[in-house]
Amino acid sequence: MSKLLVSPSPHIHADISTARIMRDVVIALLPSVVVSILYYGWSSVMLLAVSVITCILVEYLITRFLMKSQCTISDWSAAVTGVLLALNLPPACPWWVAMIGAIFAIGVVKMTFGGLGQNLFNPAIAARVFLLVSFPVAMTNWAKPAGFINVDATSGATLLGTVKEGLAKGDSLGQIFAANDFSYLQTLFINIGGSAGEISAIAILIGFVYLLARKVIRPHITLSIWATVIVFSGIFWLINPEQYTDPLFNLLTGGLLLGSVFMATDYVTSPMSARGGIIYGVGIGLLTMLIRYFGSYPEGVSFAVLIMNSVVPLINKAFKQKKYGRA
Repeated sequence: MSKLLVSPSPHIHADISTARIMRDVVIALLPSVVVSILYYGWSSVMLLAVSVITCILVEYLITRFLMKSQCTISDWSAAVTGVLLALNLPPACPWWVAMIGAIFAIGVVKMTFGGLGQNLFNPAIAARVFLLVSFPVAMTNWAKPAGFINVDATSGATLLGTVKEGLAKGDSLGQIFAANDFSYLQTLFINIGGSAGEISAIAILIGFVYLLARKVIRPHITLSIWATVIVFSGIFWLINPEQYTDPLFNLLTGGLLLGSVFMATDYVTSPMSARGGIIYGVGIGLLTMLIRYFGSYPEGVSFAVLIMNSVVPLINKAFKQKKYGRA
């Protein structure tokens, strides 16, 4: 009589693993990585190398010597955090700032809670906010390092920062855009000023399409963020177009695309249900625009994602995922 192997349900398996998902995220980030290296040169390479190596090393040391558990660096999650952190830093940021951020992301935000799957906040976003508060000068240095290709771009404040400063002086948006020779083409291919990963909206959108095609993420969180930003900014723009930026400007500038595609969709720190994900995305969009229009910071994506990360347990409680096998 043949032996029967009995195991707990469910019995449906898929060829999906954490390592495969994380590798797909790295592949999706490659267009942004390549563009940042081309335009920012060795400075971008240095930030990426320091951030990724530090994240992997810190996770290895903690799992090996403090937690005395199985090493988890082979799941690629530490590498993803390192790449995302580097792309969220100014291209002229000192290497040691990237190292401190990587140590904080892995050592404090991720491993303190028990490692992958147990952290409350997105490590890369939390590290960026920590660095912004701790090293404001280094984190707002938007000088453009020499790249491997020549680009007719200027150094200085980000587009969002330029708008915020100009409005504070009493200038209208028309005057600000005219003085800075602004065009939407810049935001698609060469987003003047900003973090290393924000330079090209096209590169980020290519990564978004890849993640959707590979079914790594579902679009409801990202699209709900975009829809909220469009509706919120559209209302204010229609009321006063000389005081409030239009929806397209808000979608293509700053870290909105990078944050909504790669960090707001993080499995661990986002809601489990589709309805909860939509509420989560709407919250991120609203907070982002409130900070951009009425806050002291020109950009609010990082703060918005971090705040909504903390609300995810409540969202999961209110909008429970359907139980396995039930309609």
